[in-house]
Amino acid sequence: MKWYRLAAEQGDARAQFNLGVMYAFGEGVPENDAEAVKWYRLAAEQGNAGAQSRLGLMYDDGEGVPENDAEAVKWYRLAAEQGNASAQFNLGVMYATGEGVLRSGAAAADLYYKAGLAYLEEGKREDALRCVERIRNLEAVLDLTVPNMFLADQLLRAVYPKN
Repeated sequence: MKWYRLAAEQGDARAQFNLGVMYAFGEGVPENDAEAVKWYRLAAEQGNAGAQSRLGLMYDDGEGVPENDAEAVKWYRLAAEQGNASAQFNLGVMYATGEGVLRSGAAAADLYYKAGLAYLEEGKREDALRCVERIRNLEAVLDLTVPNMFLADQLLRAVYPKN
């Protein structure tokens, strides 16, 4: 904590992100969502994708800040554009439900697909399979027209490649 705080106060984005995580989860400090948001924001404004994703989640859930879908989308989008799998997934959810954005099954499918590939790169096969399921459920569960349904099959092939 001591070293993270010193580095964070000197503007180190990674230390700011880590300090935010410590406050968000009460690791070595009392849990404090407002303090977590403060540190996430400092790192996010410097382009730290992890902090941008976590800040989006804080706005999405109204933790440490008032719930604000537009702000959640803003931060998720910045992190998603850098390939952050969690942000891509969460932004996909926003498009699937129409929270903070116009509801779009095609955009949701595309984001779930990108998240699935990113999860695979991280070795998170179960999360990638969750993305396949989300794509497949867009049409049935949410009554959305999804012209990109083939993305589920492509992602499934990536999860289980032929040897």
